[in-house]
Amino acid sequence: MKKLFSFLVFLLISANLMAQQTVGTDVEMADTMRSNGKIYVVVAVFAVVMAGLILYLITLDRKIGRLEKELRK
Repeated sequence: MKKLFSFLVFLLISANLMAQQTVGTDVEMADTMRSNGKIYVVVAVFAVVMAGLILYLITLDRKIGRLEKELRK
């Protein structure tokens, strides 16, 4: 019963937070960056950072896999 009450309170609070209204659909900063061509720089930097994180996680997974194989022997 206590878990159900906690869940309902959490649901009501989160529903209230998601009910924010947007003032306008125009985002001035994005329009300015797009018109100057700088939005592509932001997208490129974001893509490089995400690719780096993915590559790091892949190499980390391989290293952990090798260590696990060594421990099993």
